[in-house]
Amino acid sequence: MSLNEAIQRLRPELKAFEPGHVWLAGAGPGDRGSLTLDVISALSHADAIVYDALVDPSVLSAAREGAEIHFVGKRGGQESARQDDITALLVHLAGKQKRVLRLKGGDPYIFGRGGEEALALAQAGIPFRILTGVTSAFGALASAGIPATMRGMNKAVILATGHAAGAEDDLDWAALARTGQPIVVYMGLKNLETIAIALLEGGLPGSTPVAILMAATTPNERVLVSTLARAAADTREARIISPALIVVGDIVSMRAELTGDREASRSA
Repeated sequence: MSLNEAIQRLRPELKAFEPGHVWLAGAGPGDRGSLTLDVISALSHADAIVYDALVDPSVLSAAREGAEIHFVGKRGGQESARQDDITALLVHLAGKQKRVLRLKGGDPYIFGRGGEEALALAQAGIPFRILTGVTSAFGALASAGIPATMRGMNKAVILATGHAAGAEDDLDWAALARTGQPIVVYMGLKNLETIAIALLEGGLPGSTPVAILMAATTPNERVLVSTLARAAADTREARIISPALIVVGDIVSMRAELTGDREASRSA
């Protein structure tokens, strides 16, 4: 059976994309193979696509001819679209009876502001639907050869944002350290040193394995394996840049076993 035949057999299961509706969709961590059938279907039917910086532009090749394309990417330290303006655009397009696809990297409800946008749509009386995506944390871990959970090693995984590290409204990193569970940090690269110090003060040993996953699942993917004590310095030396995820915990040590790279403690 061909791929097209397989998709056609599943197609009747897909919901109709109605005019005036907004679908908030996750495009996965970067690799187009992570796109769900729902998202591919939405791309082919949307009248307007509003997409983020972490969405691979090649994904838009699946858009139907004549679809409006709106880039609203946000990148740290750069001039970016304001969230209020993005929400207003979604409401405006839906009000013109367009089928609107809001396309985000990863999953829209995991540090993607999908909840904020869904709430705004609900308050404006705009019908919407959530199309879940492979969240960047788990897609990146799998691509890097790091299991998110390992029997006998961890009983939970903590997903945290690091963009406010050191600020008054920051997380209690010491409390997270005391859980003894692995932590996956989004948007924390520029604050890695601050985060590492807080975790060390919370009781994690300096030898705790750390992985920095840059541009995960894409052709530009790089994986740096270090320790909590050395992670910030090693990251600077390796010139790791965003987008990148930080993984802290013993699950990182499984990478050497699963990839066969038992020699090197650092790789990139």
